[in-house]
Amino acid sequence: MRSSVVLLLPIALLLFAGITPAAAQLVEGFYGKTCPNVEAIVREEMEKIIGAAPSLAGPLLRLHFHDCFVRGCDASVLLNSTEGNLAERDAKPNKSLRGFSSVDRVKAKIEAACPNTVSCADVLTIMARDAVVLAKGPFWPVTLGRRDGTVSSAVEAANELPPSSGDIPQLTKIFASKGLDLKDLVVLSGAHTLGTAHCPSYADRLYNFSSSYAAGPMLDSEYAEKLKMRCKSVDDKAMLSEMDPGSYKTFDTSYYRHVSKRRGLFQSDAALLTDATTRDYVQRIATGKFDDEFFRDFSESMMKMGNVAVLTGAEGEIRKKCYVPNN
Repeated sequence: MRSSVVLLLPIALLLFAGITPAAAQLVEGFYGKTCPNVEAIVREEMEKIIGAAPSLAGPLLRLHFHDCFVRGCDASVLLNSTEGNLAERDAKPNKSLRGFSSVDRVKAKIEAACPNTVSCADVLTIMARDAVVLAKGPFWPVTLGRRDGTVSSAVEAANELPPSSGDIPQLTKIFASKGLDLKDLVVLSGAHTLGTAHCPSYADRLYNFSSSYAAGPMLDSEYAEKLKMRCKSVDDKAMLSEMDPGSYKTFDTSYYRHVSKRRGLFQSDAALLTDATTRDYVQRIATGKFDDEFFRDFSESMMKMGNVAVLTGAEGEIRKKCYVPNN
């Protein structure tokens, strides 16, 4: 497995169908004059963070996903709840999110070097890329210029995030609403090569046999028994399972090998085998002969996702602290 693949892709690749016009305003080197060392600062801190806790690569990548799928990539997932508003981070699907303190740590370093200049949305985007690189995944150029949102809603998060129990029609509809297609769905699912998950996110597959994806044809029986040994009930909130067993700290293609053998942890993973297009991709990458192709595809889909409904120009603000609006 190559430790990184440097992809010097043209900016034109960013102008996919479905991406908002504002995304075209994002550019590489956006902070060239105002904070020229921003990516170096992020990388230095990320090397320390992942070096001390390699298991944080997955959660930091997940934070970026969960941010972009609600209100676009505007760092709204980082905002704290207030007395009058339950924020995204406190929505049920986000209860298990981690890495907030790492974002605050990196943002503080950037503020010390370039006060009131770099948005939390851009910080989170760079951190997600570096998390993948430091987990031995691909590198891709990050365009910058995002602004931070000031609104965060738990209700919106609960309604708009792709559920781990989703089937292909449901997931396709959610992805399409963000300008992402079926290939993006199967490629970005590959992010499940990193990280762990709590029992409630997949236990229905083990104990609720009314589900069409419950233990049975879509879940390898031996794998199901191993999961039951760790996850004693649908209410077990303490135990964690690796999403990519044996390789959950390394960005690679072994996730697709597990899925191809009906050993995907989530129903949404199993669903990839129910559609001809996604199944073909899973089986192709699972051979281990097309790792570079997946790395390129993942980089392109991440660039595409990172441009969903971004705020630019005079929109939003540049938060001083990522967990609270400036006001």
